[in-house]
Amino acid sequence: MGDMRADRDLATAAGLALGAAADLLLADPRRLHPVAGFGTVAAALERGIWHDSRAAGAGYAALLVGGVGAGGALLDRATRGRPVPRALVTAAVTWTVLGGTSLGRAARDMYVALGTGDLAAARELLPALAGRDPSALDAGELARATVESVAENTSDAAVAPLFWGAVAGLPGLAAYRAVNTLDAMVGHRSARYARFGWAAARADDVANWVPARLTAALTVAVAPATGGSPSGALRAWLRDGSAHPSPNSGRCEAALAGALGLRLGGRNVYGDRVEVRPGLGSGRPPLAGDVPRAVRLSRAVWTASAALAVAARLAGRSSPR
Repeated sequence: MGDMRADRDLATAAGLALGAAADLLLADPRRLHPVAGFGTVAAALERGIWHDSRAAGAGYAALLVGGVGAGGALLDRATRGRPVPRALVTAAVTWTVLGGTSLGRAARDMYVALGTGDLAAARELLPALAGRDPSALDAGELARATVESVAENTSDAAVAPLFWGAVAGLPGLAAYRAVNTLDAMVGHRSARYARFGWAAARADDVANWVPARLTAALTVAVAPATGGSPSGALRAWLRDGSAHPSPNSGRCEAALAGALGLRLGGRNVYGDRVEVRPGLGSGRPPLAGDVPRAVRLSRAVWTASAALAVAARLAGRSSPR
């Protein structure tokens, strides 16, 4: 039994490494993306069962996340005792749920548009990065939105799925991505989703609590490798991270702001809703040239998290059973 568990951990570690490498080299699958398919199913189900109540939303989230998690558990069971298929399936699922490289590419597209002064193109690109209204944003505000998105989504799109893959293998990878996708779809505070999306939003908060803080800690650790300040990252994280309205995003954004000598936060418009967020970091406002710096730091953070995820599974292989 111990040898079988060790083989499973080794296969899972190999799959996490291969999946992270695939994302690094290839980014997201461009066609027939399973997460997009999940979103289509979730949207159709919402249209059929939506009611303006927390109970309805909780049932909706439980059904979808439970279904996806059960699918991951079936894959886990089907590959038990079969190390090569397990490694390949884990690699495929990891590649599917990661989005670190696509995040960086979207941010670099924004950098190119801002660098050429094409504000119209930059505003069209923003919805791929952030949900705020881009219509009245100038170059500086578009740069700030991009840097903030890179900071927050380093955790959501890369560190968190790798963390849950290390902790819970295939079910963890699949269920986390379902939780995070539902939060993006129904978890925002609008008239339609204030109650119906409450459960999805709270589930996402719980699922990202540890990964967000791990992201901040890794930002401190890898900051010197990208020309950033580890002391600045640590200071901003501890001082400003809790000021953000999200229990998780502020840690990531504050640490990145401190590492790069920036100040994030300010007035954000989401449709008919306006939020004025507190300042994170004590530097200057972001400029277009800070976007590639944020992308480099993001990539260093999530590749370090991939190494930690693999190491955690290998450590489990060698630990007493």
